[in-house]
Amino acid sequence: MSTRNRANPLALAILICLYERPMHPYEVATTLRQRHKHESVRLNYGSLYAVFASLERRGLIVPQGTQRSGRLPERTIYALTDAGRVEAHDWLTELVSTPVKDYPEFEAALSFLPALPPDDVVSLLGERAVALEVELAEMRSTRELFAKGDLPRLFWVEVEFRERLRESELAYVRALAAEIGAGELEGMQWWRAIHDDPDGPAASQYSNIDVIEGGGA
Repeated sequence: MSTRNRANPLALAILICLYERPMHPYEVATTLRQRHKHESVRLNYGSLYAVFASLERRGLIVPQGTQRSGRLPERTIYALTDAGRVEAHDWLTELVSTPVKDYPEFEAALSFLPALPPDDVVSLLGERAVALEVELAEMRSTRELFAKGDLPRLFWVEVEFRERLRESELAYVRALAAEIGAGELEGMQWWRAIHDDPDGPAASQYSNIDVIEGGGA
């Protein structure tokens, strides 16, 4: 199956749910939320049925009947096909084994950091650090809740991974803010100069700075 169709993790989440048993879309969404998988996979109810339709067109799932509960409308139950089972296995294998280039928004922001005044950046990084601390506290509470509920670690390793990433980010943000605040980050003199005098000679130097991708040719 072409990796061009592997851009939406929600599709993989649906396949994995149907790997357990046939379900209707709302049951899949409920299962993901109950297991806190929506913290790792963006659960967009608006596109959920569109993803189901796409998987059906590709022959990865098939309708297996309908179900009605009370006055609710009938819901179509879907089952995994043999092709869907193979795709779920291959897709998950690829994700676990092969690193991919992500484009985090914070990384993009860091790449354009000189556009903001240094003192503003220190303040903004401080705000981010506080937000990260709050997020980490929530993650640790979730992890402790899982542990107390005797849920095997296998079923919440993604929470642990997310927590480790946030811990690393928090440490980096604090260190970077400290370097900028102390004026120790290499390039600080130029950075302050372009904001103190936007029309001064320092501002024109940026376009002449060689970078790996284009410099030295």
